Amino acid sequence: MRSTLTGAAILAAMLAMPAAAQDAASGPVDTRVDGSAVVADNVDAGVLEGDFFIVGVGVGLVPTYEGSDDYVATPFPAFAGRVGGIGIAPRAGGLALDLIDDSDTTGNVRFQFGPAARLRFGRDGDVKDDVVERLEDQDLAVEVGLNGGVSFDQVLHPYDRVTFSTDVRWDVAGAHDGMVVAPGVSYLTPLSRGIFAAVNVNTEWVDDSFAEYYYGITPEQAAITGLPQYDADGGFKSAGVNLIAGFDLNGDITDGGLALVGLAGYNRLFGSAKDTPFTSARGSANQWVGGLGISYTF
Repeated sequence: MRSTLTGAAILAAMLAMPAAAQDAASGPVDTRVDGSAVVADNVDAGVLEGDFFIVGVGVGLVPTYEGSDDYVATPFPAFAGRVGGIGIAPRAGGLALDLIDDSDTTGNVRFQFGPAARLRFGRDGDVKDDVVERLEDQDLAVEVGLNGGVSFDQVLHPYDRVTFSTDVRWDVAGAHDGMVVAPGVSYLTPLSRGIFAAVNVNTEWVDDSFAEYYYGITPEQAAITGLPQYDADGGFKSAGVNLIAGFDLNGDITDGGLALVGLAGYNRLFGSAKDTPFTSARGSANQWVGGLGISYTF
């Protein structure tokens, strides 16, 4: 079972570091013996100049369903890069494309816009709760929509970046048949030539159809589980924060190769996601995630 928070967080941990380095690579930082950072001028962007690809795999410790207080270790493959000026960014079980080629932009503001798609897994065979597992597995949702955003470079120093972005997606597979709006803001900075760190704050808003599918309890389901019947409503669903770090194994993120990444994240459920008996009686509104991964850039 892969929750929304889980997939996005693990994929971000695996790929955000080297992918974002393409924009800082024109002037990475070196680290003095005392640990302070110093700018290295006129450094080649290396493999991150022009087209590049990043592939990765990681393992995360995640809730067995959104709202669960049971956890399971889950592997995650991932892919990102840039081809012909089109950016490829990971999503939980999917991808987003940035069709705006601003690789030659000299200013501090960059825009992103393009299609986004992801798979959403509901409650399935990984559920450990002996009451919730009595219910049938939920169908796979295929969410398709758009992503847009804006980034600001050189916010606190010459090589950091703040990005504001939003996904708007609709299920086209007939699972929840609803809409999801997922805004977020992230801050990324190099700590040395081979180490990057980032913090990401994310939220989700969902409509009534989404909420009823994942959080509602019908009379039939109440009879099967013994949980009370529950009518769910859409609205503000969750907010969370992820702390991410990436470490290039040879100390230079601009020459590609292998990098290790790690993540620790927390997500808080609100509204029907919090009040449903799946969460309030059988789980927890506090959702934690941790992950380790390795990526290869070429």
